Amino acid sequence: MHKQVKNTMEKASVIRYRVEMLRVFMRQHGLHAFIVPTSDAHASEYTIPYDECRKWISGFSGSAGTAVITLNEAALWTDSRYFIAAEEELKDTGYELMKEGLEETPDIAEWLTVHLETDSCVGLNGMVNSVRSVEGLQMQLAESGIRVDTGNDPFEEIWSNRPLRPTNEIHVHPLCFAGEPVHDKIKRLWEALLSMNCDAMLVTALDEIAWLLNLRGSDIHCTPLFLAFCLVSKREVTLYVNRGKVTAEVAGYLEKENVLLKNYMDVVADISQYSAGRLLLPAEINKALYDVAADSDIVIADSPIASMKAVKNSTEIAGFRHAMERDGVALVKFLRWLKPAVLNGKETEISISKKLEQLRAAQEYYQDNSFDTIAAYAGHGAIVHYEATAETDVPLKSEGFLLLDSGAQYSDGTTDITRTIALGEPTQEEKLIYTLVLKGHIALSRCRFPSGACGTQLDLAARYAMWQEGYNFGHGTGHGVGSYLCVHEGPHQIRMNYKPAPISAGMVVTDEPGIYVKGKFGIRIENTLLCVPYKETEFGKFVQFEPLTLCPIDTSPIETSLLTPVEKAWLNNYHQHVRSRLLPLLSEKDDAEWLIDATKEI
Repeated sequence: MHKQVKNTMEKASVIRYRVEMLRVFMRQHGLHAFIVPTSDAHASEYTIPYDECRKWISGFSGSAGTAVITLNEAALWTDSRYFIAAEEELKDTGYELMKEGLEETPDIAEWLTVHLETDSCVGLNGMVNSVRSVEGLQMQLAESGIRVDTGNDPFEEIWSNRPLRPTNEIHVHPLCFAGEPVHDKIKRLWEALLSMNCDAMLVTALDEIAWLLNLRGSDIHCTPLFLAFCLVSKREVTLYVNRGKVTAEVAGYLEKENVLLKNYMDVVADISQYSAGRLLLPAEINKALYDVAADSDIVIADSPIASMKAVKNSTEIAGFRHAMERDGVALVKFLRWLKPAVLNGKETEISISKKLEQLRAAQEYYQDNSFDTIAAYAGHGAIVHYEATAETDVPLKSEGFLLLDSGAQYSDGTTDITRTIALGEPTQEEKLIYTLVLKGHIALSRCRFPSGACGTQLDLAARYAMWQEGYNFGHGTGHGVGSYLCVHEGPHQIRMNYKPAPISAGMVVTDEPGIYVKGKFGIRIENTLLCVPYKETEFGKFVQFEPLTLCPIDTSPIETSLLTPVEKAWLNNYHQHVRSRLLPLLSEKDDAEWLIDATKEI
């Protein structure tokens, strides 16, 4: 039997066993269904291994999805980025794949009403489900006489070797990188809270806590965060964190900043006893914390910190630019190495990912990858968030496309870049689709628009050319990027579905349209952009984008006859900019010569 098939069968068998363990727990507790989200107590996108319950119970490794298990059925909801990957990973596990966003796909409540009888009870862990999602679910299910119980965490019982919460040390993020002292940030937060008629705020988002207190950690994979809550009130600021993570240096720093320290789970008791005025709970507050605070004067609203953090200060912007230069140097070295290495016949998706990480790690201020590298060759490129494993890793050949989506965490900035590289002579289909993606990338990058427009209003620019030819893509077109924080940062996004958060000068956002042809190839081109002022007229303030990413875009697959003079000029100007910024930083003659050739005019 083929090794990959055997491993898949063994994993499926393990998943079926785990689901049966959960069903035993459900019967013991009078539950008829259980919902397992991809989340934690902080509504994080990426979680610590302790909170990877959905992955453990389903075998699906994607970063977004919800598993629902009844006493007889199991289903998993995920978005279009993972349709292909989820299909593979759920094979033979007993799970039905529910493709979110498709007309024929029921939502979780609709599915449950079909599969459960009146007076059934649905269980979930209130600590990892938002109050908004739980109350919405309760309202929908109540119409069918189905109850919701939020008091269970079955994984404490059935996951025998569940990982512990990490005890990694926290460190101070220096002012030379942060650009704004803690007391100034807290003062700005206070002004925002007063405008909302609030006297205090419970901060639950890990990146908001790290940003507010100028601290960083290493609890989350590829993201410099640490598990904590933070209560900001008129009288004091309290950080709730595992005390073992706090070094003497950090303790002294927090004392100097008048920040009190308490244990991580003390937040539950403190919130239940809170009585010092109106308390703001963020919109994504989990159900368990909301319930203990319910006797207080509370208001639920979007956190003002998200918008404050999204607008970078001058130090952070300078840090991004310097980080992009070093990242560009590593990428030039990698791209010069790549094709000759592939020609030698020894490179695979995993080996080239390791090579790129080594080159980045040699750069000053490098801390980590900003996410696991997506090195997707040929048909794997059509799997939007593909990540090579020992079972799927394939050798690269001097033909077809390599889709390479990667990034790094530097102390002064976070990078995120995708390049699609032709390893051989592209076909006419590949050239057409590559050029359509490039046209969309250029159109969005060239946008000039009123300050405060939202990403949904800009999304058309990236899709227009491909729509004319009947192509589209299911993922978002752009997301914010943190300053040595999360590679995916809100509140602003560029995407088809409505996201009202405004985009203004100082915000960083990606530009990453793509097209994916199942079983053949995927193409995505991504730069990170900075929103900067354009002009002010009688009609208001206008802004535009400045590409921060410094790396050549492969010109060999371009069907130049499809580019307009304006698009050619943009590409040539971008390449001239990349060349002028990176050439002085390249000490090796071969690297410099490669860059000059890769950025020559078309």
